[in-house]
Amino acid sequence: MQERIRVARITSRLNIGGPTWHVVNLNAGLDQSVFESILITGPPRPSEGSLDQYVEEQGIKPITIPGIVPEASIGLRDLKAINQLRQLFREFRPHIVHTHTMKAGFVGRIAARMSGVPIIVHTYHGHVLTGYFGSTKSLLLRRLERLLSSVTSELVAVSEQVRQDLVRLGVARSGRITVIPLGLSLDQFLSIQDKTGIFRRELGLSSEVPVVAIVGRIAPIKNHSLFLKAAALLNRMQPAVHFVVVGDGELRPALEAESRRLGLDSNITFTGWRHDLAAIYSDIDVLVISSDNEGTPVSAIEAMAASRPVVGTTVGGMPDLIETGRTGLLVPKGDEQSLADAVRRIIDNPELGRQIGLEARRDVSERYTAKRLVADVETLYTNLISRVGLPRPPGL
Repeated sequence: MQERIRVARITSRLNIGGPTWHVVNLNAGLDQSVFESILITGPPRPSEGSLDQYVEEQGIKPITIPGIVPEASIGLRDLKAINQLRQLFREFRPHIVHTHTMKAGFVGRIAARMSGVPIIVHTYHGHVLTGYFGSTKSLLLRRLERLLSSVTSELVAVSEQVRQDLVRLGVARSGRITVIPLGLSLDQFLSIQDKTGIFRRELGLSSEVPVVAIVGRIAPIKNHSLFLKAAALLNRMQPAVHFVVVGDGELRPALEAESRRLGLDSNITFTGWRHDLAAIYSDIDVLVISSDNEGTPVSAIEAMAASRPVVGTTVGGMPDLIETGRTGLLVPKGDEQSLADAVRRIIDNPELGRQIGLEARRDVSERYTAKRLVADVETLYTNLISRVGLPRPPGL
């Protein structure tokens, strides 16, 4: 009997975010009669929240390698991680190593190449090649990614805009990069019809109060400060609006202090990490994405699946996700006045928000499901298996 195709998937950490949903859905969803998968990860960062419960529910037991730490530096810890991965590959003998996120892509691809793995794939869930670090470090990272691309069988981007960024930055030519969008388990959000009132009762708010939320990791690149500045502008025009920050991170204390300086004390709630997101999306009127850079934000897809309008900055994969005016509204990054005006436009016109929400739901229900993601990746793997001449298992 022909053996299954062995896939070693590597990611930096299983924090709350798009890459984790992506890798877990892939490992759980691939046809187990054809593929045998393991998931390798670095240690968690407590402030980022964890998806350990979801991972466990999918029947996945990840292998943790402590040296896989998402830092833009190279040191002894990385060499140890590479050696640990090589030892693991000797035992598991993968046909495919598929890496996700920057540091996992660095140590994972080097270890796979040194181990003679036939197929090496790397997925860019966005990138940190601009906007995160100074010019010198960004240049070095781009050169490193260009070098790593030469030992990679296939590069994958989660959106067309991310692919264009990688081409523009010289990582690889367009023909070497396949676009495979995120795929998420959206049923709980697609089933939302009307406001449940559960979250509003928790906040002590009536059904008439407009609620504007931002959901995700509190990190510099997400630019929560822009959200607060837009909230302050909107608060002066419409004092009844309530703002919600769902998520956590090391910048939370500074963000809470900034909200007080802006006079938002009585109009804003910081919830920390929450796992009842369906109840939260159910009761909000607008979701905001204020980032300076993005791949494809999970919170935007979830809100759209819940038929809630999204107002976001025109960065990264956002234009691939949202058609402004039809499935959401996009504004220039860093422009708090434009952001406030776009949110106010929806709050002042509930029918516009309803229409945008319905169009958004229809769109993401077709484009961003886990089932579609798994089918796309199985097709990619099948093509790569044929390209390198590996025997095709029954069912492929």
